[in-house]
Amino acid sequence: MKSLLYVLLCLAVLPVFAQQPTLSVAAKSFALVDFHTGQTLLSQNADERLEPASLTKLMTAYVVFSALKQKRITLDQVVPVSKTAWKMVGSRMFIEPNKQVTVDELIRGMIVQSGNDACVALAELVAGSEEMFAHLMNEEAARLKMTNTHFMNSTGLSHSKHYSSAHDLALLAAAIIRDFPEYYPLYSLREYTYNGITQSNRNRLLWLDPNVDGMKTGWTEAAGYCLITSSKRDERRLISVVMGTASANARSKESQRLLNYGFQFFDTAHPYKRNQEITNLQVWKGAQNTLKVGFDHDIYFTLPKGQAEKLKAKMEYKQPLIAPINHGQEVGAVRFTIDNQEVATYPLVSLEAVSEASIFGRMWDSVKMLFN
Repeated sequence: MKSLLYVLLCLAVLPVFAQQPTLSVAAKSFALVDFHTGQTLLSQNADERLEPASLTKLMTAYVVFSALKQKRITLDQVVPVSKTAWKMVGSRMFIEPNKQVTVDELIRGMIVQSGNDACVALAELVAGSEEMFAHLMNEEAARLKMTNTHFMNSTGLSHSKHYSSAHDLALLAAAIIRDFPEYYPLYSLREYTYNGITQSNRNRLLWLDPNVDGMKTGWTEAAGYCLITSSKRDERRLISVVMGTASANARSKESQRLLNYGFQFFDTAHPYKRNQEITNLQVWKGAQNTLKVGFDHDIYFTLPKGQAEKLKAKMEYKQPLIAPINHGQEVGAVRFTIDNQEVATYPLVSLEAVSEASIFGRMWDSVKMLFN
């Protein structure tokens, strides 16, 4: 087999990561993350384990959304309200044991009104008890690689073994947006009315910034004021997490500053789309002579502003490529570089299947290969 052939593809899309301006943020911990690339643009103490307060409810929602997707529960399902849920302390949506409430209403009460009573009712529906529900929450946290997170309840009420980090919560926020786009618009609702009581979403940025469309506030005396925010401008989406600010006003202000910083000093480049044909490769002993290749997922990079033209990509593939070749089969790799320094490498896959040629076609290609 011949050695790898290197074909240079000049893409004019990726830059050098020059020194970026710093930003001081008045919070115990914070993280600013690009949704598409998962890259952290700015952070401080992002892996520190802190009380997440009602930011916990993002995981409560994630588990409930999963149950809906698996058809274990339905949106119009009527949920019995236990005395435990009814008597929950803290923020509530004011459900009652003798008043019907649906899963859909509880989800809105949880997201918009931050109802602790709604969380417990949903937890009991999905898992039988809040304790068992917390077990599901921790399973999902482990799957999402939230390594500095452990949940003891569905609400975020203070507990010594209930903690998370800014980095982990950014992962969770991105997972909700990515995995449950049908439910994400609920996080942009400014108010919700249940039982004759209208309550406003505590995320002030939903009113102050038209690009902000989520996600969740939190507060306890131990945690301070916290906020996870998601903002989309054009095709870019950034997620900010601030934990332990001094006031409701401060969490909004610091989140806005983080988002503005990210949008001002960085770009999100999208050089290749999923299933986009990059080039054709020669195939031997196949029913066809060429193979369409590309990526099986979108390729994104977070880049400093104005430096995108420095991106280059080098395609490496094995020769000879001999049929049969399956759709999605890895046939090489693309190495992205900036000023000759490797930035990332992604597998190059076949975008189609190529079956074997007839016996005569295979014999003829075998002869030709002797001279190539």
